[in-house]
Amino acid sequence: MKMELFETQADATALPIWPVATGAVEGWCNEHAGANAAWVGTAGFSGEAGRVLLLPDNAGGLAGALLGIGKNTDPFIYAALSETLPEGTYRFAGLEPEAARHATLAWALGAYRFDKYKSAERSLPRLVVPEGVDESEIESLAGAITLTRDLVNIPAGDFGPAELEAAARNISDRFGASFSVIAGDQLLTENYPMIHAVGRAAGVGAEPRLLDFTWGEASDPKVTLVGKGVCFDTGGLNLKPGNSMGLMKKDMGGAAHVLALAQLIMEAGLKVRLRVLIPAVENAVAGNAFRPGDVLQSRKGLTVEIGNTDAEGRLILADALAEADGEAPELLIDMATLTGAARVALGPDLPPFYTDDDVFADALGEICEREADPLWRMPLWQPYDEWLKSKIADINHISDGGHAGSITAALFLNRFVENAQTHVHFDVFAWNPRARVGRPVGGEAQGIRALFALLKKKYA
Repeated sequence: MKMELFETQADATALPIWPVATGAVEGWCNEHAGANAAWVGTAGFSGEAGRVLLLPDNAGGLAGALLGIGKNTDPFIYAALSETLPEGTYRFAGLEPEAARHATLAWALGAYRFDKYKSAERSLPRLVVPEGVDESEIESLAGAITLTRDLVNIPAGDFGPAELEAAARNISDRFGASFSVIAGDQLLTENYPMIHAVGRAAGVGAEPRLLDFTWGEASDPKVTLVGKGVCFDTGGLNLKPGNSMGLMKKDMGGAAHVLALAQLIMEAGLKVRLRVLIPAVENAVAGNAFRPGDVLQSRKGLTVEIGNTDAEGRLILADALAEADGEAPELLIDMATLTGAARVALGPDLPPFYTDDDVFADALGEICEREADPLWRMPLWQPYDEWLKSKIADINHISDGGHAGSITAALFLNRFVENAQTHVHFDVFAWNPRARVGRPVGGEAQGIRALFALLKKKYA
């Protein structure tokens, strides 16, 4: 990414880019009187967000560009530049340091394309890294977001539990982490019965498994990340309709998120004992698939009545969380594409999170705003825990009504965590359903920049 997108030092050939807000066009034209000012009027440029206006020089070449930033409310509007500018070297003109940091990251995100299945090559414009911007930080963040997007975008036919294992192993090996996997019927031997039950119908080559890697000094504070790795979700015997199944390659989005966050942590060398746990399965349909009404044993010892096989993610997370909780980590984070109810409540762009730790929640909220990486705290409303009662088991994994589905899912997961000092659950969508500047339709990373900034502040 460094060779393609960025230059370290400016030279005479670096063309200036001026950000211009709505209402500031006249001022820019007064400051830059002459042919370029006349061209701005001829082109009808008004500073609307995302519009890029190329400025010609006297020889018919390029003198620079204007970027409309609208009301200046979207720090990632600068992604429009790397999406549209012709090949060449550019520099920002007149950006404050914090704006320059966001703009540089946006430049990298605007260059993203999921091109795994395309043969055509692209030529990209290059940006001179603004003074005071940490290029290595930008490349690390952009790399993590690219990893998340790529993993989510790969079709399920090419990315099942075995391929997710290979991706996790690759990241683990890059940083010298200790990697292990428990797969197939060994999950029963090692007491991960719900992971096994959810994934056993996928068959040979796609057996369920628990991926596990550890990095850092054993004496450092324990930070454990758990990610839902459902590589494809048919809904099981509660089969999804076709229009609901089309995006289910993204149901391993939680796993993609924790792998990207782990990569950021290890690249930065944070002083933590990091553990990553990913239950990797495919929720398939076969004669040995688990059924509505079944009662499953869990690693924690609780018996779980199955209300609906399409609510499989919380089952595999529960076994993984029970394993993580056994070490009593200082911080336990789980991330999952868990409920449609979260999307009904907050839409695709604003993931909810749940925690009993007010200090952590307040600190994360402040950083979300600074990092332009939105998250929204939702309540662990204890009265709704009653809705998970079962007549024949210790707990049902869903409620029997249609209300508060994201909250009851979080409450279910909380039943499997007792010893962690802080537990935080994130219900992410991991997908852009509509194209925006720097955010194409497809896989998306949500919340990991804010989480990493908070972890960096605490454990650097």
